[in-house]
Amino acid sequence: MLEIKPIQDKNQQKMLCELCKTVYRPSALAYSAYENGEPIGICQFRIKNDNGYLYDLCNTDGVDDLEALIIMGRATLNFIDLCGVHTAYFEGEKTRGAMAVGFREKDGALFADLTGMFESPCKKHKECE
Repeated sequence: MLEIKPIQDKNQQKMLCELCKTVYRPSALAYSAYENGEPIGICQFRIKNDNGYLYDLCNTDGVDDLEALIIMGRATLNFIDLCGVHTAYFEGEKTRGAMAVGFREKDGALFADLTGMFESPCKKHKECE
């Protein structure tokens, strides 16, 4: 079973960053992804200056689970949106995970407008209506 949950412990965040071969950012918040109790991914992020910033959205080394990345990325964006912040930037490299959760290139950056993204029906996509 896939579980996406916030990381409450910085030691756990650091360990998961090592497993994902990504830079540990002690000042960042983070979500984790677990499949049947095994760690499979991390998303580190910050909220500052009325924007959300995702630093990474990645699987653990040897795992390729796009679905987990999408769900974890969307959980992160939803949290940012619930905090009253409706714009987000992806600070990492352009990846299929970042694009799959809704980031698009805008003025040389990967950007996501969160306004209406988590409403039902989704106001960002006509096919949701």
